[in-house]
Amino acid sequence: MQIENLFVSGHPLIQHKLAILRNKNTEPKKFRELIREISILLAYEATADLGLAPISVETPMGIAACRQLTETIGLVPVLRAGLGMVEGIWEMMPGAEVWHIGLFRDERTLRPVQYYNKLPVAPTVQVCLILDPMLATGGTAVATVDILKKWGAQRVKYVGIIGAPEGICRLHEAHPDVPIHLAAVDEHLNDIGYIVPGLGDAGDRQFGTG
Repeated sequence: MQIENLFVSGHPLIQHKLAILRNKNTEPKKFRELIREISILLAYEATADLGLAPISVETPMGIAACRQLTETIGLVPVLRAGLGMVEGIWEMMPGAEVWHIGLFRDERTLRPVQYYNKLPVAPTVQVCLILDPMLATGGTAVATVDILKKWGAQRVKYVGIIGAPEGICRLHEAHPDVPIHLAAVDEHLNDIGYIVPGLGDAGDRQFGTG
């Protein structure tokens, strides 16, 4: 797919772990571990353009010219499937703030319904990473970006694992300024809005409820 601001990782570790993640026989414990590991690698790529400022650090042998982040980060997992993506990224960026937005897809209309929002009154970070494994119809992703922009977020990025062309196009058309970082782009959506071949329901497979 040729879409500006779409970044699909070709990293060998991501692709290897994604193959195991897709396997229908992968148990929930292993599935959660893979979600965590893939998320760390994707976040590494998604944060490659964060701002830096020079800083001098005293080492045991002298003064080193270093750089430090100038932007603060917020992690926004979309409940519930996005929860599995938080832990690993948070370990890599322990200074990040974590907020939760609860949206579920109405299986009849395929439209997102908000049921939880724990954002503070005003933005406290410069960059928000939306975390949601599956970019299917795009409705939830668009609604989450809408919420964050209305709240006043300066920069928003979407970090997912698998995307369908329909959802990617919908998110890009609604918010062309939002970079989309994925491990794979799959074939299409089926008649009930699931990604094919995908990996099934990411929430059910993480929490053993499928």
